[in-house]
Amino acid sequence: MAAEQQVLTVTDITRQIKSSLEQRFTRVWVQGEISNFKRHTSGHLYFTLKDEGAQISAAMWRSRAGSLLFQPEDGMKVIARGGITVYPPRGSYQIDVDQLTPLGIGELQIAFERLKKKLAAEGLFDEGRKRPLPPYPKAVGIITSETGAALQDVRTVLGRRFPGVELVLLPVRVQGVGASDEIARAIQDMNRYGKVDVMIVGRGGGSLEDLWAFNEEIVARAIYASAIPIVSAVGHEIDFTIADFVADLRAPTPSAAAEMIVPDRLEILEVIRNYEYTIRQALTQRITAHRERVESLIGSYAFNRAKDMVREFVQRLDELQRTMSGTVAHRTERTAQDVESLKKRLFALSPQGVLKRGYAIVRKNGAPVTHAHQLVRNDEASVEFQDGKVMTGGGKGFLG
Repeated sequence: MAAEQQVLTVTDITRQIKSSLEQRFTRVWVQGEISNFKRHTSGHLYFTLKDEGAQISAAMWRSRAGSLLFQPEDGMKVIARGGITVYPPRGSYQIDVDQLTPLGIGELQIAFERLKKKLAAEGLFDEGRKRPLPPYPKAVGIITSETGAALQDVRTVLGRRFPGVELVLLPVRVQGVGASDEIARAIQDMNRYGKVDVMIVGRGGGSLEDLWAFNEEIVARAIYASAIPIVSAVGHEIDFTIADFVADLRAPTPSAAAEMIVPDRLEILEVIRNYEYTIRQALTQRITAHRERVESLIGSYAFNRAKDMVREFVQRLDELQRTMSGTVAHRTERTAQDVESLKKRLFALSPQGVLKRGYAIVRKNGAPVTHAHQLVRNDEASVEFQDGKVMTGGGKGFLG
């Protein structure tokens, strides 16, 4: 029978299953509840996604986990995006998560309140430390997306109210993975540049998830450490972020921020703004189309095979580390138990242990007496018990 059919090794069949699954499920969205959540010392996240009928293992690597907008916990309902992979050493499939989002805004709201309370206790929101804005700024720094409506609004208002002011832009992403790091770094860079009198940090409106970069602790601390006064202008009038509480002044919208920092002068020609907006939109669409093409190529199985092998070895290394730690702890505990047992046995065999069991040691002239014939009537001898010695013989009534 074996001669008539091809016989595959476990490795061969696992490799074929892995190839088939990973080529078919290159990117999927999976909704479920987190369980068995663990953050490894390496920074990688391991957990299980489950619902009423099934469960699937999941892994999120350190490079992506560091940009999460919230702290995953057991019982939290989430939507995970990633590709299905197979981990050959266990012959199990899992989802390699590249994006994790809470299902609904409940978890984000909890994270918002927790960070707000923490930073308030540290004094980052104290009104006494906030500085007044310069009445006639010569240069205004703005940190926002170069393609977003916030930049256009600020430019329009500044040009209309105070055309002589210089606008210095540091473009950043204002939502998504890595946006908070870019915003914080841009605030630091603007301070190093040092040639602006005031800064606007913000973006246009959006959902709580869209605005979340401005709720990150790294952005709050960068605003707090800035030597240049900062106006926070995030979202619409009803939107509040952590950045609003730390900034020297909170504006309800980016347009309002521009109105607050300069005196009213002139209006910008509407035609120029419309042309610029149209050009930017056209460029954005072209860039988006090319970016999607590049992302499609990058996401292909052949392109990611080398990276996938590295991830497998990393996961295997994590497992070996956990196994080694458990083995060392077990052996240490067994050794300690063996040492304690030997101590008890040694004590039982020691002279003190023998005496404690009701025996006595007879000594004549300081030497132990081991036979009855070694003593004769009237010999002096000492008898040692567990609680002391007595002398006998030599006229003290010793009886042989």
